[in-house]
Amino acid sequence: QAAEGILAVQRAHGKDAAAIYRGEPVTHNLGASLLGPELVAALGTRNHFSANSLDQFPKQLVSHWMYGNGLLLSVPDVDRTDYMLILGANPIISNGSLMTAPGIQNRLRRIRERGGRIVVIDPVRTRTAELADEHHFIRPGTDTFLLAALCHVVLAENRTRLGALESIAERFESLEEILAGFVPERVADRIGMSPEAIRSIADAFCEAERAVCYGRMGVSTSPFAAAASWLVELLNIVTGNLDRPGGAMFPNPPVDVVSIEGQTSRGLFHSRTRGTPEFMGELPAATLADEIQTPGDWQVRALVTLAGNPVLSSPGGRQLDAALEKLDFMVAIDFYLNETTRHAQLILPPVSPLERDHFDLVFQLFAVRNAPRWSPAVFVPPRGTQTDAQIVLQLARRLRAARGLSGRAIAVLHRALLALDPERGLRLVLDLALRTGPMGSLRHPFKGLTLGKLRRHPHGIDLGPMEACLADRLRSTATGKKMTIDLAPQELVDELHRAERSLLDAAPELMLIGRREARTLNSWSHNLPKLVSGRDRCVLHLHTKDAQARGIKDQGVVKLASRVGTLSVVARLSEHVMPGVVTLPHGYGHGREGIRMTLATRHAGVSINDLTDPGEIDPLSGTAILNGVPVSIEPGSAGDNE
Repeated sequence: QAAEGILAVQRAHGKDAAAIYRGEPVTHNLGASLLGPELVAALGTRNHFSANSLDQFPKQLVSHWMYGNGLLLSVPDVDRTDYMLILGANPIISNGSLMTAPGIQNRLRRIRERGGRIVVIDPVRTRTAELADEHHFIRPGTDTFLLAALCHVVLAENRTRLGALESIAERFESLEEILAGFVPERVADRIGMSPEAIRSIADAFCEAERAVCYGRMGVSTSPFAAAASWLVELLNIVTGNLDRPGGAMFPNPPVDVVSIEGQTSRGLFHSRTRGTPEFMGELPAATLADEIQTPGDWQVRALVTLAGNPVLSSPGGRQLDAALEKLDFMVAIDFYLNETTRHAQLILPPVSPLERDHFDLVFQLFAVRNAPRWSPAVFVPPRGTQTDAQIVLQLARRLRAARGLSGRAIAVLHRALLALDPERGLRLVLDLALRTGPMGSLRHPFKGLTLGKLRRHPHGIDLGPMEACLADRLRSTATGKKMTIDLAPQELVDELHRAERSLLDAAPELMLIGRREARTLNSWSHNLPKLVSGRDRCVLHLHTKDAQARGIKDQGVVKLASRVGTLSVVARLSEHVMPGVVTLPHGYGHGREGIRMTLATRHAGVSINDLTDPGEIDPLSGTAILNGVPVSIEPGSAGDNE
């Protein structure tokens, strides 16, 4: 029924009339991670969207241009660094984020215990900032200017040390001129930090024996996000801290997804509504509503969602909510009837996470320590239920059969193994990947990894810390030849010049940023009794001065408005928020009709993405700008949601 509904739309309007959206929980699901691309290929559509363009695409695009692959990501060697500079990240609450580091709070504490320093740059004094040696407020969206100023100081004062990268780094000589306009005195007022503080951070970073700069969501979802992500890499490179212990390093996981996937792509096709280039086969999630509502060739008329809730997670949630009503057909692979899946004609519910096997295929790509682990299912699934892998494989098989598709040889092999039994097949595919990987039994007879060996070690196998490996990994998967690092990709240089031209622009009087609450994982844990308890956490934090200037009282209801929407929310006054900044947690907004999430509805809250603007994206990566949204605020009432 699901396949027939999709195929009916594609027969009438073309293969691109169907779209797929994959949510963030896919990365925590071995079957969905391995087989999601199979479903995308079986659909045969260019309309592929995911949570990647709401999160990390700027960093991946920079890796694509600098290192030749969007999956080859640098990770802070937090266990050996002496100086950690953190921008727009709160790892104590997020448990890392593109940094698989269990027990991150203890890891950060150990930096200080061994005499190192932690410096946090953030518009909010977060839990991580409270643990740090220094915390500096910064205006949202200005990380690019700070990072450019730090790199400028290093280059202008001739404190660079490329070290082992000197022979493979290209265009180093052009960097000083590119960054010439970002002297600390010029950017200080714009970012809200003093020139002395900027220079002090640059000095300390250079003087540390081992230092690393780490930037995450606040960097990736702000204006000029790709340029900022590039400058994070550049600061680590020009100070000699890339690919060395204590700096930014590259994991070499037991399943080498980078080599298996081959080269990443950009610009093979473009969004028909925005002209934005695809990246890694995907279009920006921020454009999904436009792709549904705009008539023309490959207009989206059918949608498949896999563990996703873009009505809450993508910008302009109300616009997308309305757009989903206009679809001819929608199918959701999800066990929740949530704000997005309520629009589906058909819901295919998988088993729970404790009823399927798991291996961290994705999170090993950015693990600070190589420690693979196999997690078998805790419970036997009830009879008649299916895992995500079984559902996805059957749907893909029916779509392929109807269209006479075969696919790549390796995909055909995987499908043959999975056809025996999807769950058993997954184990066979994983075992094959482990055996042929860098630590596998085929390369290391008698002591190499196999799935059987992992299963005999239920707590995992510690294979040690990251090791310098960039020179060996900088290879073109198409030619096998060594590559060099392009320190100044032209698209990023042009974007930095665009950022420089905006330096004199007046900052908005008040800006909205998101935040993560410790007991929630985006929206998909809001219906779990063990995690959702006690006080309501969806409240607006703002500085006391901003509240007093507008007649707003603590615990009072306020009217919060942006260009695209208005909502009412309870305000909480705080000295931990920078003046001129307000912050809301993301993932809330469960008050819509038709959802069946009793506990989540009881703590419905409001959706920050009813205020974020789908028209604002990072032009290079297509990532939604979810932070630094201009807003106004005034005393209000509970009926101000529009």
